[in-house]
Amino acid sequence: MVLGFLLAATIVLPSLRPGDLLSGLGIGSVAIGFAFKDILQNLLSGVLILLRQPFRVGDQIAVSGFEGTVEDIETRATYIKTYDGRRVVIPNSQIYTGTFTVNTAFDLRRSEYDIGIGCSDDWEKAMQLLIKVAKNCEGVLADPTPEAIPVGIDAYQNTIRLRWWTRPDQASVINTRGRVIVEACKALNAAGIDMPFPTEVHLWHDQTEQTDGDRRAQREGWPAGSDKAPGPRWQPGEKHTK
Repeated sequence: MVLGFLLAATIVLPSLRPGDLLSGLGIGSVAIGFAFKDILQNLLSGVLILLRQPFRVGDQIAVSGFEGTVEDIETRATYIKTYDGRRVVIPNSQIYTGTFTVNTAFDLRRSEYDIGIGCSDDWEKAMQLLIKVAKNCEGVLADPTPEAIPVGIDAYQNTIRLRWWTRPDQASVINTRGRVIVEACKALNAAGIDMPFPTEVHLWHDQTEQTDGDRRAQREGWPAGSDKAPGPRWQPGEKHTK
């Protein structure tokens, strides 16, 4: 059939050589291939997603910086409804050839939160209290049991990581996390366990070569002057006055 088409073309157009026609067909095929590359790639990726089913409609996934619930899977694209009520259309080739997370692939999902206690507080007492709080929170599953792990001795606090398991959907994870944080704060306060926070103290001194290193010869908040360094506002043994 192709040979007959070439013979007919050379008869109708004597100046047209078969080699030129073949070259033109080759260039046209390449151009058509580039034009339909993305469409065919998305189509094939969509078919593979529908066949292999790495996720289904109703699953909650995170892909390409977006996270939400899968609304529909078509041959060209996948439709996701984000948690704040927006629709995102993602080409299937971008999903199939990239990395994505299926948050609802399994029945359970673990959450964690770092809580700081005072450096002089009892580790064991605080950890047992936090585990008890997590067990009693609505939404926290009994199995696997919650756990508290020491993870750091920091500059102003000792850090405990509280872990617990919930249902995998976003609503269960977020709502349970909020309840655990609130109840943990209440329990630690009631038990007298400190939850420290960083503080800074800035001391401003009028230091000169004469007074440098001698706190008693430095007057806070006042300029040094041109001749004699100012004296302190108070001397040791004197009573402070406002």
